Amino acid sequence: MTTFVEEPPPTRRKVGRAAAAAVVTAVLGAELILGWRSLADALTQLRAPHLGWLGAALLAGTAAMQSYARMQRRLLRSAGVRVPLLRHVALAYAAHSLSVTLPGGPAFATALNYRQMRRFGASPAVASWCIALSGILSAAALAAITAFSTITANGAPDWHTFLALAVAVLIAVLGARRLGDLTAVTRPVLQLINRLRRRPADHGQDRVQGFLDQLRAARLTPGNGAAAVAFALLNWLFDAACLWLCCMAVGGGTISAGQLLLAFCAGMAAGSITIVPGGLGIIDGALILGLIAGGIPTDVAIAVVVLYRLITLGFIIGLGWLSYLAIRRRTRAAHP
Repeated sequence: MTTFVEEPPPTRRKVGRAAAAAVVTAVLGAELILGWRSLADALTQLRAPHLGWLGAALLAGTAAMQSYARMQRRLLRSAGVRVPLLRHVALAYAAHSLSVTLPGGPAFATALNYRQMRRFGASPAVASWCIALSGILSAAALAAITAFSTITANGAPDWHTFLALAVAVLIAVLGARRLGDLTAVTRPVLQLINRLRRRPADHGQDRVQGFLDQLRAARLTPGNGAAAVAFALLNWLFDAACLWLCCMAVGGGTISAGQLLLAFCAGMAAGSITIVPGGLGIIDGALILGLIAGGIPTDVAIAVVVLYRLITLGFIIGLGWLSYLAIRRRTRAAHP
């Protein structure tokens, strides 16, 4: 007797993927149809940007990266690590490109920063401290700019987040001075861990103490600390200036400074919660909505954001990958 076996139906996963693809295609198609006129007008605006303002926007974008590099340079100098500015700038570009364009990019960028800072002469503890403090200062600077833009736009800033970041900055800046004296705290904790792991009581104490001793070198003087904070702010402000100069390049200079900063901060905040490389679609949408809320026509707002993203995702990221290749070449030459 012949038994016929029915073919198994498609799995739920395949059906779900097909349905999701169909929905995304339909949504994108509807958006393209409904927004075609605005998109066409935006491309018309983009075809003839003012070259002077465009050149200024490019300079502002590069100044933002220079500011971030100078911030990290000041932090390392406070620990006695002195490296030419050009190498810091190359590292800032390369790490930024890895962070923005690769899935899980921030992890790759952190690893690159750590390896290069170790080659600069920083100890493991100082390199880790510099990377952590750079991130904290950058986040606090963006929060401060967001609070300022919210006030100027007659809004209510999120003071709780700003204060929390300010406290984190103070702990990171001032705490490193005391970490070398925490043996009395770390020793009992390590002894408890060793007891649970059935290891000698002082197992690993020399490594912990060595790490804490390294952190004693990270004494951020008032001058270097103030400079690092200033460069963290300038990093975001030059980036926002790049967006404003893009507005000027396509005839959208009617937006106020407060509204532009608010739109910029909204876009950067939206980009921090997406796993899409470069925040594609997320940052762009937030920026466009913010510019439209600031009084810029839809077609001009689209043109502004397209031009801004061409600079930040095309020009800046391109320079970053060239810097990454140069760093790899230099590293291979030094360690064949």
